[in-house]
Amino acid sequence: MTFEWGSRTYVMGIVNLTPDSFSGDGLAYDADAALEQALRFQTEGADIIDVGGESTRPGHTPVDADEEMRRVLPVVRLLASRLHVPISVDTHKHEVAREAVAAGASMINDVWGLKRDPALAELASREGVPIVLMHNQSGTAYADLLPDVIASLRASMDTALGAGVPPQNIILDPGVGFGKTAEHNLELLRRLSELTSLGRPLLVGTSRKSTIGLVLDLPVEERLEGTAATVALAIANGADVVRVHDVKEMARVARMSDAVVRGWTAPAGGP
Repeated sequence: MTFEWGSRTYVMGIVNLTPDSFSGDGLAYDADAALEQALRFQTEGADIIDVGGESTRPGHTPVDADEEMRRVLPVVRLLASRLHVPISVDTHKHEVAREAVAAGASMINDVWGLKRDPALAELASREGVPIVLMHNQSGTAYADLLPDVIASLRASMDTALGAGVPPQNIILDPGVGFGKTAEHNLELLRRLSELTSLGRPLLVGTSRKSTIGLVLDLPVEERLEGTAATVALAIANGADVVRVHDVKEMARVARMSDAVVRGWTAPAGGP
């Protein structure tokens, strides 16, 4: 798949292979359920399927590479044989990403932006696959939120470029919900357009996150409308990819937002 950045917003559907997903949708070792979900997402409008085997929720229990691969690799192989949209592997471990790419994944989604395992950049360069570099940090202390996030993302991008990853294969993620307070997350969305100065496509993941729950005082299963609002605002402020749990609904939100933000022409013969 060739991404035509700026033409429309792409939708990344989340397939969680964890027993402890914050959103309650973890499928653990159930490859058949993962395939069913991925096929449904594809039908509902997902452009990318993001497969992850380690929870990133606050307070999660880390898993080693072997356990992560036991969860991820059978599903990636199965999905690669059935899907026509690209598969992304959500991992910050070189070993997991290497085996997932060999199994059929064609994108790497690194929630630590090469800061935990810079070797991921060499893998992305060697295999010629796109890599998502997300801003993340331990703790929520900032000198100045947006300049700090931008500087960190620029450093991640420089690491990738230094390893030979072509610029067109780098996607940046500001890391909503990672190393940030709810107030930080809201400010980040409000000022998202400032990140376009980095010159790379932006991926934004707000789906069902705790900031929505805090603002609306709602549990995770009732955050659909809050997610829709953040997705629409992210697109208005420059997002090129949105990472979501509710693909059908958010694909519609993305299409409607694109019609406003990017322009729309009625089909020939329409009203």
